Amino acid sequence: MFFTRIPVGANLPYSTSLLQASARYFSWVGILVGIVGGAVLILATQLFSPPLGIAFSMLATILLTGSFHEDGFADCCDAFGGGWTPEKILTIMKDSRLGTYGVVGLIAVLSFKFLLLLELFNYFPVTTVAMVLIAGHSSSRFFSTTIMQQLPYVQDIDASKSKPLADRRLTKSEMLMSVTGTVLPLLLLYSGDYLNPTILEFTNTRMNPTVYFVLIALIPPVITRFFAARFFKKWIGGYTGDCLGATQQICEIAFYIGCLLLWKFI
Repeated sequence: MFFTRIPVGANLPYSTSLLQASARYFSWVGILVGIVGGAVLILATQLFSPPLGIAFSMLATILLTGSFHEDGFADCCDAFGGGWTPEKILTIMKDSRLGTYGVVGLIAVLSFKFLLLLELFNYFPVTTVAMVLIAGHSSSRFFSTTIMQQLPYVQDIDASKSKPLADRRLTKSEMLMSVTGTVLPLLLLYSGDYLNPTILEFTNTRMNPTVYFVLIALIPPVITRFFAARFFKKWIGGYTGDCLGATQQICEIAFYIGCLLLWKFI
């Protein structure tokens, strides 16, 4: 109910404590969103060209989440682009209006997603691209969760829609649940049929190819998440809900880049 627009019914049990603990399923929600996007991608490419299939897939995920993370990314672009003090940044971030930085940021992030997914079609069949989509959505949401674990929440939480998630950090068992939802799609993604022969030759002699694939593909999003956390800490001393959305967006893009680099240059 919090992370998507999927109807759950009016009788769903609700409490602040349940909503606080919902962050453990962040990566699992990513799996669900990725499955919908992947299914639309496969079906649409049976009828249309890959570019149109990707466009329909992106539209499906945006509708499913209500642009939840894209909105956070746009707000961060406006806030960090137009503010030079923590107070000004947070004030701009709360503004519901979209400015030039936000518009340009949205165009850029959506264009990068589209072009990266289209590039993947040059190397992978559509079913593999769909699985990359699932892994990208789940892993990027996990990296947002790690921001919550590392940094303090700095916005006026009494006026924030993310207040329930900001009240406490996840426990070790809850983090394990989140990690599981991240690793599972990555393990299912691996298939020796489409890996670069150089990779297979290397992995056959040095380490398990599945582990190698996962490690290489995650390097760009790990680096991206590291610098995002440093950036948020430097400018506002912590994170906001919009920062989590921005982290998800850029880490998703970074994961797609990792998959491309894995094929082209390793």
